[in-house]
Amino acid sequence: MTPEIRKRFNAFIRMKGLRHTPQRNAIVELIFASDEHFTPDELWEKLRGTDNRTSRATLYRTLSLLSEAGLLQEIDLGDGQTTYDPNFLEKPAHNHLVCVDCGKIIEFEDDHLEVLNECITRRLGFHSIKQTLRIEACCEELRTEGRCPNLIQARLKRQRLPGRKR
Repeated sequence: MTPEIRKRFNAFIRMKGLRHTPQRNAIVELIFASDEHFTPDELWEKLRGTDNRTSRATLYRTLSLLSEAGLLQEIDLGDGQTTYDPNFLEKPAHNHLVCVDCGKIIEFEDDHLEVLNECITRRLGFHSIKQTLRIEACCEELRTEGRCPNLIQARLKRQRLPGRKR
């Protein structure tokens, strides 16, 4: 976890009149240990491997606090589940490419999109604060090779797979 995230979270907790608990701190540390997207269920599974004292209710309350503090962003990846992204703080212009075959998520940035975003918002009389884009696509490797290592790994790990929309 970066010092900036820790500082903002501590200030937010104080402002809300809450206290730091070992359970809440364990959740926050786990979330910001990587910049990977996750669902509450995926986070719960990781948390169960490191901490048996935290309840699901504490997990959901902490996710809500982090979202309210602007440290965690709920994103829609088109699979009907709530997914969280922990790195919006560093990259407010945020785009995702989601494979509808294997569920692989790729974050990307593009200067052209930022220029387009700025042009559109100014033309319509707005000032952009943040921007997200989700592109759903079919896995090129599955199409050309007939197999996709990401799909195989996802199935072996029993990860969620997106519903195909064709």
